[in-house]
Amino acid sequence: MKKGEKFIVELQKSKQNFFKDRSVFYSSFPIQEQAQKGNWNFELKAIYTIAILDFVFEEDKAEQDKYFYKVKLSDVETHKVFYDKLTYIYLEMPKFTKQLDELESHFERWMYVFKNLDSLESYPESLSEGVFKSLFEEAELAQLPPERQREYENSLKYYRDLNNVIDTAFDDGKAEGHAEGHAEGLAQGKLDIARNLLDILDNETIVLKTGLTESQVDQLRQ
Repeated sequence: MKKGEKFIVELQKSKQNFFKDRSVFYSSFPIQEQAQKGNWNFELKAIYTIAILDFVFEEDKAEQDKYFYKVKLSDVETHKVFYDKLTYIYLEMPKFTKQLDELESHFERWMYVFKNLDSLESYPESLSEGVFKSLFEEAELAQLPPERQREYENSLKYYRDLNNVIDTAFDDGKAEGHAEGHAEGLAQGKLDIARNLLDILDNETIVLKTGLTESQVDQLRQ
């Protein structure tokens, strides 16, 4: 992705007779916003309009297998792209009918998620890779009542703050060890950090954060 590119993303459930006109109209705003005062050479950054549609364009109904449209300004005779900084992407979701076991590409997995996100009770194992898992988790959070969302955010903030304190303490311990110029200082720094974490973390996490062995952490608890 190049710096300065503009993206317009829209999910449209209800059919609109002039939706293509509308998308062209809205793409004109980020174009005009790039105008600069004074001596400007008119160079523009690329604009991408992405429309996820819950309907099918009337003129495209006959093409049942085509649900992905990538449109650029091109020459009518040669079909070569005349201007590559203006792109319109339309996804006609009703035409996408593949089931989970029929998905063949990363793009098709995204299409499946877009179409079925609101009806999936749990995320499928085949869609458990990082980006999809994060998407499902965010969707689940968005469906929580406001008070539960606040509880989640507070617990997440506590976790991040605690994790930052641990990482900072560990870094300080390493710095102290290096300053003393030998491995003994570093080892002692790890032990000091671990000792301070005994009341708030389990042994497995302390081992992970400090690099100590499980037996060393057990000895600190005795």
